[in-house]
Amino acid sequence: MEKLTIGIVGFGVIGQRWTACFAHAGHTVRVFDPTERREQAFNEVLPELMADLDALKGTSYAPGEIHLFPTLAETLEGVDFVQENGPEDLALKRRLLADIEDHIGDEVVIASSSSALLVSDMQGECRLPGRVVLGHPFNPAHLMPLVEIVGGKASDPQAIARAHAIYEAIGKKPVTLNWEVTGHIALRLMGAMWREAIALVRDGVASVEDVDRAFMYGPGAKWTLQGSFISNSLNADGIEDFLRKYGPTYQAIWDTLLDAKLDSETIRAITASTNAAVGGRSHEELKAAREAGLVGILKTVAERGAL
Repeated sequence: MEKLTIGIVGFGVIGQRWTACFAHAGHTVRVFDPTERREQAFNEVLPELMADLDALKGTSYAPGEIHLFPTLAETLEGVDFVQENGPEDLALKRRLLADIEDHIGDEVVIASSSSALLVSDMQGECRLPGRVVLGHPFNPAHLMPLVEIVGGKASDPQAIARAHAIYEAIGKKPVTLNWEVTGHIALRLMGAMWREAIALVRDGVASVEDVDRAFMYGPGAKWTLQGSFISNSLNADGIEDFLRKYGPTYQAIWDTLLDAKLDSETIRAITASTNAAVGGRSHEELKAAREAGLVGILKTVAERGAL
């Protein structure tokens, strides 16, 4: 695997997990971190992040070195790729991306982790907007393989391909969007399902616990292994046969899907039912269980997944 020097700009939760991912894969990582407090916090969490990655991926490579710097100029000296993780603020992003350009070679791709902003809007003040792409991870970013890549109106296809190759080389599962849409792919899929889940709870059809159980122990497990299209095709003689046989059923469901508005009444209903499902377990306890469980699930998907 090509050994790279990666620049990390923005060192909150996402930036820290990107740092662990790239370092675990053997790359040298240079981090822009102007605050001592954040460095201390990262040093405390890094062993846990690397242990998660060891459990998921093994230890095929010697970890790359991680260096933290107080200025952009020092951070970006000699980097081959930049992962930007600044706040979701368009004006700030535009300035930050332009500042990054002042310290890198013209061939270096800049990928933004933004979940809500469009690349076309972020590129506006860049000298070379073609090298700016979206590289949006999925939380928890050090474990989840998905990275959504999309270019803006000015993005160079070669920059998109470069980002795709770098992410794939560190064990991620990148997907490329052909054009920009709000929420990219995964959040739109989640949004569609969660809108119905919230409406079902709001209207008293079922509790949060039973709605989540229905997904976890119904389509969730199968779709995790094979996705929705391939999984459904196995319930008939291929996808065309499935769509012809079960299309009327799905059309009837689509015609009666509920709508959800996050008004105060809905928020109260969802909060009460979610708290009942949590049942007194702490946030930390549930998060630890999630991280540990994801390792086993993702290893199984890597071995037996369809895509």
